[in-house]
Amino acid sequence: MQITSARRAGVAVALAAASGFGLTACGGSSGDGPVAVVSGPTASAEPGVIPLDPPDAKPELALTDQDGHRYDLVEQTAGHPTLLYFGYTHCPDVCPTTMADIALAARKLPAAERQKLRVVFVSTDPDRDTPERIKQWLGAVDPHFVGLTGDFTAVQRAARSLGVGVSPPVKHKDGTETVSHGAEVIVFSPKDDKAHLLYTSGTSEQRYTADLPKIVNGETP
Repeated sequence: MQITSARRAGVAVALAAASGFGLTACGGSSGDGPVAVVSGPTASAEPGVIPLDPPDAKPELALTDQDGHRYDLVEQTAGHPTLLYFGYTHCPDVCPTTMADIALAARKLPAAERQKLRVVFVSTDPDRDTPERIKQWLGAVDPHFVGLTGDFTAVQRAARSLGVGVSPPVKHKDGTETVSHGAEVIVFSPKDDKAHLLYTSGTSEQRYTADLPKIVNGETP
């Protein structure tokens, strides 16, 4: 479902009020240049949970997973509580922190509930994020997580349908690259496969730990 301009504006205002959130620009390089420039939350900003009303449909997105197999997001997460995040493996800060916080919280779920949960990481830097690279990176975080890579246009379209900003990677003369992406975690309910809320950047492990049991059961925290 494409978000209307009015809806986008409403979410943007709510995000700004809750966490000072903007598009996060992360830099990475194989050289010795600067590794990060962040234009996202301020140090004093409080993270928040933004309810989505009306809820958003899960985007149609078919990419390649970390094992090299085709992964259809709608089909393979149907009926499962799903957390969706757009980021990239060379990100030096917000992406690994977010994934680690979710992983720590997910490990505290009872085994039966943990098996229901789907956490899907979609690369915004597909040229560098090969399936092999994603498998190694996600494997160090949580091998249960799904990592997807593929056509950038499809990724950007899916992200924008949820109000998440994603820009093409920019290569600089000094060898660094900047990848700008929204840092929201989108939560889809197992009851209707729609997104009823999102977490802003900086949401704590403690918050995820408290909320995941409710999310798994189709409740909105």
